[in-house]
Amino acid sequence: MAAAAAVNSRRCIARSSMNRRHHLALSARWLATAAVAPWALAACAGRETAPDFAFTLLGGRTQQFAQARQGKVMLVNFWATSCTTCVKEMPQMAETFTRFKDQGYDMLAVAMNYDNPEFVANFASSRQLPFGVTHDHDGAIAKAFGDVRLTPTSFLVDKSGAVVKKYVGEPDFADFQRLIGELLKA
Repeated sequence: MAAAAAVNSRRCIARSSMNRRHHLALSARWLATAAVAPWALAACAGRETAPDFAFTLLGGRTQQFAQARQGKVMLVNFWATSCTTCVKEMPQMAETFTRFKDQGYDMLAVAMNYDNPEFVANFASSRQLPFGVTHDHDGAIAKAFGDVRLTPTSFLVDKSGAVVKKYVGEPDFADFQRLIGELLKA
């Protein structure tokens, strides 16, 4: 009986030690993520409000973001014509926009400042992108969103203007569209 209790005691200690190591490893990963992505900490403290900024669409019309997104669920997608993942995801971004636009969804594709403006205009025109496209010629929009440097990076903003989710890389479109649907119903 005493031997069985000793074995159980050792198992509990081993499990407890494993749990502590697991929690420490998770804590270390979380801190590393937070150091690299300050938005991760903001998500715990509450949602960040999307910044307001002026932008000029390729057609020449200038708008304020706060006014353009008012009452809508909106995606701000940072991309570049030289980014293969950006080019690959664009047809699905267009499909998502077309699917939800009549329900209050909008999208702004922000071409990075290092992208050639002629390439951006040609890309948008040749692919008949159905949403707004702007060129962040001075990098101010990328800075407003936490100094975006990687493409594609997207921010999903709810009707109240809160950043709900940040995507670095191509999103899982099934989950992405499900979240848009939920936000539109809210």
